[in-house]
Amino acid sequence: MKVKKIVGGPLPTNCYLLTDETAGVSAVVDPGFESPELDDALRAAGDVRAVLLTHAHFDHITGVHRAVELTGAKVYLYSEDLPLVSSSVQNVSSIFLASSVPPFHVDTLLNDGDVIPLGNLKIRVIHTPGHTAGGCCYLAGDALFSGDTLMRLDCGRTDLPTGSEAQMRASLRRLAALPGDPHVYPGHGPETTLEYERRNSPEMNFADDDADS
Repeated sequence: MKVKKIVGGPLPTNCYLLTDETAGVSAVVDPGFESPELDDALRAAGDVRAVLLTHAHFDHITGVHRAVELTGAKVYLYSEDLPLVSSSVQNVSSIFLASSVPPFHVDTLLNDGDVIPLGNLKIRVIHTPGHTAGGCCYLAGDALFSGDTLMRLDCGRTDLPTGSEAQMRASLRRLAALPGDPHVYPGHGPETTLEYERRNSPEMNFADDDADS
């Protein structure tokens, strides 16, 4: 398994290419922007079969149309975030962009516990609402693509449409309870590990405090 990070967009956003090298197939996680670097990475990846979206804010979906155009990949999104795709208010493009998100079709609506095959990899869908109602993470082996749920020593904001602080804390508790120490690939900022966040993240510790009270 190989993971390549491409960073771009106004915030900026981390986009990832996940590749099963044994089967020669890839998925792109959160193509939230268009850029020559991302275009080149998608072309170089060859057989890109899936676009996996952790949530539907503009900075995670703006490049979906272009990614599908280049690869023909199918688009996966958690069911509760579908309304955000076509709403500039809910995907907050109206706040940050002078233009709307290029339209795209969602091929598969996901639910908690779904498993997406990618070559020999099995990608597990974990519903983690809080940043948005349909926020989710993807667990593939020892790689956790956490979107804007969990970032290094931080978590996503909860004051945007469909966000919820209570749901975010519950989602962080759920991630903390995952077995092992997966490598965390967040939507913004540097990579981390789940054990590092368990030990050091104030947000995860606040979530634990809620569970104890």
